[in-house]
Amino acid sequence: MNILLLGGGGREHALAWKLAQSPRLGKLYAAPGNPGIAHHADLVTLDAADHGAVVSFCEAHEIGLVVIGPEAPLVDGLADSLRDAGFSVFGPSKAAAQLEGSKGFTKELCDRAGIPTAGYVRARDEAEAMAALDRFGAPVVVKADGLAAGKGVVVAMTMDEARNAVTDIFGGQFGAAGAEVVVEEFLEGEEASFFALTDGATIVPLASAQDHKRVGEGDTGPNTGGMGAYSPARVLTPALEAEVIEKIIAPTVRTMADEGMPYSGVLYAGLMLTRSGPKLIEYNARFGDPECQVLMMRLESDLVELLRACADSALSALPVPRFRSETALTVVMAAQGYPGTPKKGGLIEGVDAAEATGAKVFHAGTALKDGALVANGGRVLNVTALGASVRVAQATAYAAVDRIDAPDLFCRRDIGQKEIAREMAREG
Repeated sequence: MNILLLGGGGREHALAWKLAQSPRLGKLYAAPGNPGIAHHADLVTLDAADHGAVVSFCEAHEIGLVVIGPEAPLVDGLADSLRDAGFSVFGPSKAAAQLEGSKGFTKELCDRAGIPTAGYVRARDEAEAMAALDRFGAPVVVKADGLAAGKGVVVAMTMDEARNAVTDIFGGQFGAAGAEVVVEEFLEGEEASFFALTDGATIVPLASAQDHKRVGEGDTGPNTGGMGAYSPARVLTPALEAEVIEKIIAPTVRTMADEGMPYSGVLYAGLMLTRSGPKLIEYNARFGDPECQVLMMRLESDLVELLRACADSALSALPVPRFRSETALTVVMAAQGYPGTPKKGGLIEGVDAAEATGAKVFHAGTALKDGALVANGGRVLNVTALGASVRVAQATAYAAVDRIDAPDLFCRRDIGQKEIAREMAREG
């Protein structure tokens, strides 16, 4: 089967690496891809916003499955255009992708479906948002309603910080994503992520993970798209996972189907584990980044088989996906200036030496310049390792990081540290 993978980040490199391991794969194409993905796929130039061009490519290259990696093409309705042309697609429709495309849409769906989530106000203008701040008080969470590359969320600890966030968002800091603002109650607890596949009817649980959103060690500084992650998240126990499926995932899938917009693809639930149980923070309509990297490191099942069954409404016929019992941990190496304006063009050396440690280096924001690998984005590399524990996986990942020579890149040095402390406490 020939497959077209759309996207060019670390998530897509991890998907390409795993897709390439399948005996079901014929030819893998990636658009735009990156230098890491080029080891597994033929890179092609396609504009995902040009639906006609993507359809024409699929027709000319006998594509049996299109895998849409990033959220923007999903929210733009590319999956609909491809399905209308007769192609199998992994990824939700435009209507279903509103689960990520509009935080207000998701909060209102939670109301209708009785899904536990934080109290909120969906504000259409600055005055309404300011009134909501007065209602909730600080600390409070302020979110741009639309897609903001993982950066449109401010956890404000003071009222001044919250008011500034509202003014910045409505003032255009995140462009069209900030046309509306969601003001949310601040939830106490620990965050975790849970992933499931669904074809609109069948739900197949995948795995859990914990991301590290803040740019600085000790969870300090502004939010980013993610500075590292590990899987599984032990804090999300089997009992809690069952509760998440029963009270969050299943009602979502059921309500979306009942309302004429069945969801097909991966559901990524960002959760807060509160004293009263798991609550939904937000949904993503695609694999997380960098969570996808740790999930793919652990996945033992055939990814092509899983994604094709999801696309073709055949998940019920598949066995339960198999995952390694080991922990996978990834460290994001980002360009200086991220999450603001990243410094591009810095030379990167030592990737092969890093992988000689047993780690896998996924390319996220790289390019080739005169045959040399250089930084070409905010998050540049995802150094990923397996281990019998979080501590072992972390040690292997950082040993690999230390073999990479890239003066313009930086990383957090505490990915997984909270869970390592729990591991050590359990060991006595």
